[in-house]
Amino acid sequence: MAIAKAERLMNLALCLLGTRRPLSKRELRDSIEAYVEAAAAAGGASASDDSFNRMFERDKDDLRELGLVIDTVENIDGEVGYQARRDSNRLPPVALDAEEAAALGLAAKVWQQARLAGAASGALQKLRAAGLPEDVDPYETHGALEPRIPAHEAAFEPLMLACRDRRAVTFDYRKATAARPELRTVEPWALECWRGHWYLAGWDRDRRAERVFRLSRITGRVRSRGGRFTAEVPDVVTVRETVASWAGESADRRARIRLRSGAGYPLRAKAGSVRELGDGWDELEIPYGHGLDAWLVEFGPDVVVLEPAELRADVVDRLRAVAEG
Repeated sequence: MAIAKAERLMNLALCLLGTRRPLSKRELRDSIEAYVEAAAAAGGASASDDSFNRMFERDKDDLRELGLVIDTVENIDGEVGYQARRDSNRLPPVALDAEEAAALGLAAKVWQQARLAGAASGALQKLRAAGLPEDVDPYETHGALEPRIPAHEAAFEPLMLACRDRRAVTFDYRKATAARPELRTVEPWALECWRGHWYLAGWDRDRRAERVFRLSRITGRVRSRGGRFTAEVPDVVTVRETVASWAGESADRRARIRLRSGAGYPLRAKAGSVRELGDGWDELEIPYGHGLDAWLVEFGPDVVVLEPAELRADVVDRLRAVAEG
């Protein structure tokens, strides 16, 4: 489901479940930010009302299709009111067999960071109460599997909270080709881990464009900014696809490089062929696509581009920019 719509449905469901009395359309419209923004975007009063009514009816039908029981009653002021009573929307008791409980326990142990570790520990306690036997070890149940999602960067936690709370942030960011970091003001959309590195997708206010940032290149402290987002959050944020294009995952050509022996494992993993040259060097043939030059620069003196000539020139230009910076 689209991110914006899922968030709107969740907010509507929470309003309907949390109220002690039926709420009218007007009250729901004023309580949910997405409806307020949609009404403002629609323009005139008539267009605003029509836009809200259509959106609300669709959302109400979607929630009912998902299983939420919504009562429709006549309000005391003669308006139709809506409420999702808790006694009508109680979930049945959680019944987990050993395998299911162990799988959930395994997922809860993935996070290792301080803030998330507390939540994961609480989740495990609830799993025990819901049917995870004390003597069932998720690691034993699933063999030697011991998952980790590393997030060692100091920027991870404040950016995770900023994405959740829809708050703009500022931070110093050093590009692979730059010697010094630059100040960025970003409206954060989503965080995603790809091949052991965390990336942030968002709207760069200064460049007025969508950008993806690697967290390991953020220096200093992430600072919050006030005010609402100035750009619309897309329904689908394609972090992995963007990063993959940088790394040549969508490549349609081939490049030949020299790589120092024992270095550049990610390049070796992508190589179509590897040939030992001797003297501590190997020759690799790797996919060549958009952004490969920036990726190769990260390996510094361990990589020498042999062909094509334009890739070699791009890498040399980036290295010169770093040296001159």
